[in-house]
Amino acid sequence: MVERTLVLVKPDGVKRRLIGKVINRFEEKGLKIVALKMLVLSRQKAEHHYAVHKGKPFYEPLVSFITSGPIVAMVLEGESAIDVTRKLMGPTFGFDAPPGTIRGDFSLSRQFNIVHGSDSQKTADYEIPIFFSKEEILSYQTEDEKFFKSD
Repeated sequence: MVERTLVLVKPDGVKRRLIGKVINRFEEKGLKIVALKMLVLSRQKAEHHYAVHKGKPFYEPLVSFITSGPIVAMVLEGESAIDVTRKLMGPTFGFDAPPGTIRGDFSLSRQFNIVHGSDSQKTADYEIPIFFSKEEILSYQTEDEKFFKSD
């Protein structure tokens, strides 16, 4: 099933000049970028984005970190996009992530783990509008999409 998901390259990924490498992983897999922007996230939007974690001990450091510098936000589309992006990113903590995943190749930290991706369709439906209006999300066909569709 074709899905859309939110992916963020976090401030550590931007500051380490990994934006292109991260995007490349998703594109090489066959996912299509349907929205993309670089921004500095406001505290208000960060609190909205991480509202599910409010009251947890890591909430404040999480909000502070995601607002500490530029991020790249994107909406990816493709067959099972949510599951595919989660596998490409690897487990949340970089030291647990296997080589070949984004976090496994570029992160050795709990907090500084390069990327964020929606963990379910419900989460994607909640997160995407925080970063993108409907008008900013494009629909288009690529020549190779037929190779990525499941029957």
